[in-house]
Amino acid sequence: MALSSAFEPVIDLVFPPRCPLCGAGVARHGGLCQGCWSGLVIPGTPACATCGRPFGEGIVAEAICAPCMADPPRHDGIAAATLYNETSRKLVLQLKHGRRIALAPLLARLMAARLLPLDETWLIVPVPLHRWRLWRRGYNQSAELARELARLTGARLAVDALVRRKPTPTLGGLGAKARRRALSGAIAAHPRRAAMLKGAQVVLVDDVLTSGATSNACVSALKRAGAGKVVISCFARVLDEAL
Repeated sequence: MALSSAFEPVIDLVFPPRCPLCGAGVARHGGLCQGCWSGLVIPGTPACATCGRPFGEGIVAEAICAPCMADPPRHDGIAAATLYNETSRKLVLQLKHGRRIALAPLLARLMAARLLPLDETWLIVPVPLHRWRLWRRGYNQSAELARELARLTGARLAVDALVRRKPTPTLGGLGAKARRRALSGAIAAHPRRAAMLKGAQVVLVDDVLTSGATSNACVSALKRAGAGKVVISCFARVLDEAL
């Protein structure tokens, strides 16, 4: 028995397990209560064969959504644990700005459940933060999720495979062209990871996938470095039309 497991009853007695969102009692630490769990929206099927965007009923399997047909993505699929709503937003905000790093294992478990089985041939790469933002926040939430995903799946963690070479403004409220301008030249593969990325199968990890501008910049940088396949894994995906 692991030491942590041996002391679990004592820890539960001193610090009773609580839902991290509403504070209701739960069976064990690191889980949501039934009410908060039911508030999460898991992407369903049928879905776009390229990006995983959920379709309505009656769409045939292996269909491709209109956005992917109009602008074929460079990534090789999107695996979203949840669709962005009030419940997932609260979890992301607590992890990202509330310094609740202990939420990373819970979110990563939900993300891992949406991925195909991985092994040591895969690389787990987080979306990078600029060093000034990392210094202010103290941690990169995407890197915390990536560490947990690597632990859960057995894939290799490459936490510094991508670097953000210049600070970028908040992208919220910007149009597509403005987002591309803001991210132009901002993200690149780390020169010391060139050999590791050559021909690699990569899971790019982010907390929230909104417009896709940041993840697209990361995918492009990975593909330029020679990555053979890049799948995006996120905890929450913003798709208002799917809710």
